[in-house]
Amino acid sequence: MSAPDRRPAAGPAPLPLDLDKLFTARLQAARARPYLATALFALHVVESRAVPTMAVDRHWRCYVSPGFVQVTPVEELAGVWVHEVSHLLRDHHGRGERLARRQGLSGPAEQLRRNIAADCEINDDAFGDGLATPQGVVTPALLGLRDGELMEDYLRQFRLGPHTAQLAWLDCGSGADGVERPWDLGPDGAHGLSPQERDGVRFRVARGINSAPGDTPDSWRRWAEEVVHPPQPWRELLGAAIRSAVSGGGAGDDYSYGRPSRRSTAVPGAVLPSLRRSPPRVCVVIDTSGSVSDEELGTALLEVAAISRAVGGRSDQVSVLSCDAAAGQVHRLCRAEGIPLVGGGGTDLRAGFARALGTRPDVVVVLTDGYTPWPATRPPCRTVVGLFRRDPASRYSPRALRNAPPGWARVVTVG
Repeated sequence: MSAPDRRPAAGPAPLPLDLDKLFTARLQAARARPYLATALFALHVVESRAVPTMAVDRHWRCYVSPGFVQVTPVEELAGVWVHEVSHLLRDHHGRGERLARRQGLSGPAEQLRRNIAADCEINDDAFGDGLATPQGVVTPALLGLRDGELMEDYLRQFRLGPHTAQLAWLDCGSGADGVERPWDLGPDGAHGLSPQERDGVRFRVARGINSAPGDTPDSWRRWAEEVVHPPQPWRELLGAAIRSAVSGGGAGDDYSYGRPSRRSTAVPGAVLPSLRRSPPRVCVVIDTSGSVSDEELGTALLEVAAISRAVGGRSDQVSVLSCDAAAGQVHRLCRAEGIPLVGGGGTDLRAGFARALGTRPDVVVVLTDGYTPWPATRPPCRTVVGLFRRDPASRYSPRALRNAPPGWARVVTVG
């Protein structure tokens, strides 16, 4: 007589991933947002029971929960596809990493905050027009914030609390905040895209948006312009003013618990704040004279947005004024496209310099075609001059020679 079989009874078989349903949803997403089709089909699906819904990593893998696919309608899955690929196209992993490093944001709570802020940047205009809104989606309105801002802006405007308790489940993966997850396959795992392949996908999507914008939302058009015509690396250009203001240690302007003091270890049971410096104050003077084209003014606004990111997303630290032969009003930066650019006459940026210095900036940035007289004396702060790149055959190229910027200014070419 054989021994009895004492093995436990087999439980229900794990739920298989319904690839037909998932890929039907991706096709529906591509039809609703054809400008994102290249990116949608570049994602490689990885079945995972560790993810709550769907999540992405920086290597363009999309981790999918079989249970989530089973209970979610195809129409909503299409919206989730668009949401997840938007994290990667907008480089939320890279931006999140840089923010965390500069501001000392670590731990699960700050990781969740970055994910929420990134979702707000995407979801304010992602749905509608043939794309259903997924259940439980996070929007700026849910937090009492306004639409149309960047992840860095949203991150400064809210904290976790009772009003965000229902979002504790949220996890779009390392592709949303830059922090690796246990389920990530890593850089050496199968089916990941190389950095060159990822850049190629972004560039093809951006070129498609620029060549046939159609009904593409403003946020995607701005993104595409930056991909095809990337702004200057303003963090480096602003130089010592940026480095001294956002460095972690040393003397500072105010106390902050964002990064506890190293002296906390000497006081058991207590958390001491550290002194942190505020980001530098930057005033941007935009040349709006008649010799500056609309395209160059658009380039100037892209550079202003990049300057805001360079100071850690602190748009309150950036002011902007337009100037032709006379200086306009100084405006605090809210959104780059909301800055009134008035002018159209002759050019004399000396008036712009005088108005800018009245704001007591740490750095003055001037964006101009260069056909202007310059101040006779060096300003009491750092100065960066961005000269618009010019085709000599352009109708916006005056016959007069450019006046070379003074030697005390750092000069770069933009556009």
